[in-house]
Amino acid sequence: MNLKDIKKIMENTEVEPIDEGIRFSVLVPLIEIKGELNLIYEVRSGFIRQPCEVSFPGGKIEGNESSQQAAVRETNEELGINESNIEIISGLNYTTNKGGAFVYTFLGYIKNTEAAKINFSRDEVHELFFVPLSYFLKNEPEKYFMNYYPKAEDDFPYQMINNGKNYDWGKIRYPVYFYKYKNYIIWGLTARITCSFINKIKK
Repeated sequence: MNLKDIKKIMENTEVEPIDEGIRFSVLVPLIEIKGELNLIYEVRSGFIRQPCEVSFPGGKIEGNESSQQAAVRETNEELGINESNIEIISGLNYTTNKGGAFVYTFLGYIKNTEAAKINFSRDEVHELFFVPLSYFLKNEPEKYFMNYYPKAEDDFPYQMINNGKNYDWGKIRYPVYFYKYKNYIIWGLTARITCSFINKIKK
């Protein structure tokens, strides 16, 4: 293999995380209500993972679909919105969740749709609520931190690293954001994604 071969292989390569693992894709959906842009949030069903928490539509990237295709598909499945009415505006900053899964995010505009008539999936979503974009532009989130400390598996080969069991792994300091809107608490990864998007448009 020579340099020309490597260039040909790499020219159309999509940048991906090095680590193997589950990958998710999330849509940050904008919708216009009475002339004002709002973000759509879900309160998750009580019968699925992370029950009754607030989230954006999204889920696992399946098969050979792209991260953008997954965001659109999941929005269609959860909110019942026709894919032709989901306009992708741009990709947003990606992140990882606390379990290490890689999360792609996209900004989308929900068009030709009345907010009050969104026929969401009752299996996955308990209710929807809408937050005016102006609320986030005027209100900063509360920010706290969780600290995570490494714990190796029993068969970890300490003998192969400097200082063995005394190696200084440090800790992971993980920010946790909270927005309070009416009776809803938007927190965790959903709040981090929201904050990242708001900071981008503020600039």
